[in-house]
Amino acid sequence: MARIAGVDLPKNKRIEIALTYIFGIGLSTSRKILQATGINPDTRVKNLTPEEVAKLREEVDKYKVEGALRAEIARNIKRLIDIGCYRGLRHKMGLPVRGQRTRSNARTRKGPRGNMLKRSRKKGGK
Repeated sequence: MARIAGVDLPKNKRIEIALTYIFGIGLSTSRKILQATGINPDTRVKNLTPEEVAKLREEVDKYKVEGALRAEIARNIKRLIDIGCYRGLRHKMGLPVRGQRTRSNARTRKGPRGNMLKRSRKKGGK
């Protein structure tokens, strides 16, 4: 099993797809890495030689991935909150940050619906 950047890559997947299991590497970055190392994208992870795994590790180390990337994202959000900008306030309140409507949507960010007391009173006829 290939372990790159602290992530165990799935054995039976093509290396092109398996690299995307690393946080910060998508399909296009995966293709760039494979092109730079000269490894066939159709190769399965279980069929990689130790030399190829070493090449991949060396190439992935050039990118900011996993813990370093997560820490940078967290710092960026914390900076927005600290300076008190609009985006920071939205992060702080747990609401959508990029201008989406919240009247009828945004349940993922807002959480489950709140108290339904008003509706239940209306149904009772009072």
